[in-house]
Amino acid sequence: MKTLWTTYKMRKKRQRLLLRALRKRRQLALVKDRTSLIASDAILAFSTVRNEITRLPYFLEYYRKIGINHFLFVDNMSDDGSREYLAAQPDVSLWQTAHSYKLSRFGMDWLTWLQIKYGHGHWCLTVDADEILIYPHCDTRPLAQLTDWLDQTGAQSFGAMMLDMYPKGALDAQTYQAGQDPFRILRWFDAGNYHSQMQPKLQNLWIQGGVRERVFFADQPARAPTLNKTPLVKWSRRYAYVSSTHSLLPRRLNAVFNAQTTGVLLHSKFLHMVADKSREEKQRQEHFANSVLYDAYYDGLSQNPDLWCESSIEYSSWQQLEDLGLLTRGGWH
Repeated sequence: MKTLWTTYKMRKKRQRLLLRALRKRRQLALVKDRTSLIASDAILAFSTVRNEITRLPYFLEYYRKIGINHFLFVDNMSDDGSREYLAAQPDVSLWQTAHSYKLSRFGMDWLTWLQIKYGHGHWCLTVDADEILIYPHCDTRPLAQLTDWLDQTGAQSFGAMMLDMYPKGALDAQTYQAGQDPFRILRWFDAGNYHSQMQPKLQNLWIQGGVRERVFFADQPARAPTLNKTPLVKWSRRYAYVSSTHSLLPRRLNAVFNAQTTGVLLHSKFLHMVADKSREEKQRQEHFANSVLYDAYYDGLSQNPDLWCESSIEYSSWQQLEDLGLLTRGGWH
């Protein structure tokens, strides 16, 4: 009886999230519509951005290279040229909004509407501008080979752990240039200090740890950022993300870390711009549900700390991540 009741509650929650997205569609103003170019077998990418002009050239170059066919962006009132840059890209459809990022469930209401309208039946990648997906064989096989294999095995979702990358030395010691591979600067990561627990309600594995917990949340590890994500999904208009891309409904889509193929999202947050962005995020209070609890975190980032330590590992390849247990090939060889 309890299982049936939980299933019922989750179904109602999913319906509420879809209804929210339907209402929030009115907050989106179309800037450039190229969705007529989307082919039936296209792999799509969805993202909400604000002032990411420095990261966007590499972001688009990388994802085009691995096989993203069309990008659907929501711009949350950038004033650094991001909107104009995206509008000029031939494989981008773009919307803008001045409404609250936090009150849109951190952009997910807006993206859910676009996924309902354009993502149904497509493999859809939902990522931030500072997230680069690494998967087994990504250096030799396009994303379409992975999604074909997932289709053949009956999988409808693909999990990836977020891996915070950082430089050796102060965060502002090296200046990142637009178009550059950010991981030529952010070459280091924490390899073993992760912990996880199963969340029974949503049936997803909740992962925390890494450098942000080590440096900023050692005394309050429960508040450390969540690292589990399900960014790649064979979308249906009946699906909805619950909390960023950490979990989604139906719950079966969250079972992505149980000995099957998984990836890693290399996180480029800690480039030299992070100090200024942290001051802005602290003032805007748009990035955490209880933003005031994270003021010390923003203050720490604003001081350009050195995150490197003696146990830091220098990144080399997806095979290295597999050897460390952070990525798995599963049955895909």
